[in-house]
Amino acid sequence: MAGRKRSGSDDETITATRALEPEDQTVRPAAGSTAVRPASGAPKAKSAGQSAGKRKSAVKAAGPSADKVPGRLAGTRRSAGKSPAPGANSASTDGTVLAFPEPPGRRRRRAAWITAGSALSVTALFFALLFFSPMLELKTVVVEGTTLLPREQAEAALEPLKGQTLPTISDADVEGLLKDRPEIEKIEVAAQPPSTLVVTVTERIPVAVLQDGDTHVLIDEEGRRLAVAADRAAVALPLIAGGSEAINASVFPSITAVLAALPPEVLGRLENASAQTLDSVELKLKSGQTVFWGSADANEAKARVLEALLKMEPSDPPVQVYDVSTPDRPVTR
Repeated sequence: MAGRKRSGSDDETITATRALEPEDQTVRPAAGSTAVRPASGAPKAKSAGQSAGKRKSAVKAAGPSADKVPGRLAGTRRSAGKSPAPGANSASTDGTVLAFPEPPGRRRRRAAWITAGSALSVTALFFALLFFSPMLELKTVVVEGTTLLPREQAEAALEPLKGQTLPTISDADVEGLLKDRPEIEKIEVAAQPPSTLVVTVTERIPVAVLQDGDTHVLIDEEGRRLAVAADRAAVALPLIAGGSEAINASVFPSITAVLAALPPEVLGRLENASAQTLDSVELKLKSGQTVFWGSADANEAKARVLEALLKMEPSDPPVQVYDVSTPDRPVTR
């Protein structure tokens, strides 16, 4: 019980009141709502002073408007008790990762990269086995296209290649073994699995015969010695007068340039070729006739005119000199 003085007269009246115990306090529900009674065994409510302190704190947190409208705050509390706060669903899914399906384009690109990588690996493995497989070991060398160069000599020069695998043999390897052969202008290499290598040779073209003592040597347009002619009569090429010293003469390039321009039919009818100056190249036919060529200019045109003149019917008296130094106005005499 607690006592309290009341004023109003000279005598003081003490009014006694009984402090309400926590269990006697009940919360009257608002109109239209249902009161919630504490379940049996639930902890007792806190004292009135503590509840009032918490309500004051809640009012301060809610702001001035909440202090002025207690009914609205109470209604809000009742609503909060009935349904979850707006953020409840998002809070309950915190930490959850949603798995979305991979886009089809990315899936296709990944599959393409995997396929390409696998194909590349298989290809690399295949070529590695191919390069070093003993099944492709070179056993036979075939040389084709040789006339001046004896085929047996060319095949003997390529003997060091045997034992290597075909994919490891390059054109440079073959050219390196045949580079000392002056007869060869170029070569082509083709592998014929499992064990054959075909080398096709393109030879330089001889245009004349050079007499060097008792030996007759075939030379090309540049004066390169290609091969030795065993039988001069069997070689249908003109003889360059002057012997081996003629190669070093200033007129030698002019003579060989003229001979290189002649067709094989005309070249085979020549006995020899000579020149005193750069503008006085002369050809001697086996028939004894002479061709005055002049300088080594317009060789193709002069060769066509000479070929046509030689095909003409013999005249009476026979022609002794064919002058083609001016191809558009040839002269015979």
